[in-house]
Amino acid sequence: MRIRLLAGVLTLALAMTACSGGSSDDAAGAGAGGGTKTVRLAINPWIGYEASAAVVAYLLEHELGYKVETVESGEADSWKGFEKGTVDAVLENWSHPELKKEYIDDKKVAITAGEDGNKGVIGWYVPEWMVQKYPDITDWHNLPKYKDLFKTDKSEGLGQFLAGDKSFVTNDEALIKNLNLPYKVVYSGSEDALIAAARKATENETPLLMYFYEPQWLFNQLKLVKINLPPYAIGCDSDVKTIKCDYPPYLLDKIVSVKFAKTGGKAYELIKNFVWTNDDQNAVAYDMAVNKMSAENAARKWIEANKIVWQDWIPA
Repeated sequence: MRIRLLAGVLTLALAMTACSGGSSDDAAGAGAGGGTKTVRLAINPWIGYEASAAVVAYLLEHELGYKVETVESGEADSWKGFEKGTVDAVLENWSHPELKKEYIDDKKVAITAGEDGNKGVIGWYVPEWMVQKYPDITDWHNLPKYKDLFKTDKSEGLGQFLAGDKSFVTNDEALIKNLNLPYKVVYSGSEDALIAAARKATENETPLLMYFYEPQWLFNQLKLVKINLPPYAIGCDSDVKTIKCDYPPYLLDKIVSVKFAKTGGKAYELIKNFVWTNDDQNAVAYDMAVNKMSAENAARKWIEANKIVWQDWIPA
C-alpha cells in the first residue's frame, strides 16, 4: 500500500509539473520540474526510421517525461535543422560523409552520438522466382542480356531499374552509366511504392529490378535476392561520377545538434544510449506496416516485451 501511495504522489507531482509553466519552445535539457521539456526528432521517409523514432519517443515521454515533436523531412533537409534549431536528433544516418563535413566539421552545429546498432545494406534486388528461372541474373555482367525482361512504358526502350525516393542514398544512375548497362532509372517516389512493386512482382511473377535495403520488415514476408555488383572497396565510391562498385556496408549512426548534446540532459543520454538490432526495428515496423498498429502502440508492444533491452538506455 505504501508503494502504491508513493506512486500516486509521484504521478500527481509529474502531472502538476507538466502543467506548470514552460512552453513547447523550452530547451530540451530543462531539469526535472523545470517546465515542459521538448525534444525535436527528425523523421525520415522510411518506416524503419519511423519505428526507431516511435520507440525513442515513447521512452522519452513515458519514462523521462519529455514532450516530443517530430519534424518530417528528407535526409539532407533534416541536417539543415541542426543549423536552424528545428531538429535536435537524427536517429538513423546512412553515412552521408558530405553532410558530416558540412555540418560537423565545417559549421560545427552537429556531432555524432554513436551507432544505433542497425546494420544497413543497400543494393539491387530481384524477386526470388527470377533467380530460380534465370540463375545467372544475379551477376551484373549478365544484366544486358535480360534488359528486355524489364522494359516498361517508362524506360524508353531500355530495361527499367526501379528506384525509390530521390532523397534516398543512391548511386544508381552513375552505376548504370559507368557499367554501360542498358537500363534507365525510374523513380517510384517512395518506400511504399517499392514495397508494392516487390509484392506484385512476387505474387504475379512479373520481372522487377529494384533498389532496396535492409533493415526492412518486408523480408519477413517475401524473398528478394541481391544482385552481385562489382565488390565495394574503400574509396571506390569517393567520386560518385565515376563510381563502378557496390554500396558499402553501413553501420548506421545517430547525429545530434551541438546545443542538444550540451543541454539535452537525460534526453540526450537516452538517445546516445539507444542501440538495437535490425530484428528489433523490423518487429516494430512490421506491426506498423502489416498489422496496422499506430506508431505509439507498436512501440508500446515492443517496449513491454523488451525491457531487458531498453532499460540500459535510461540514464540514472
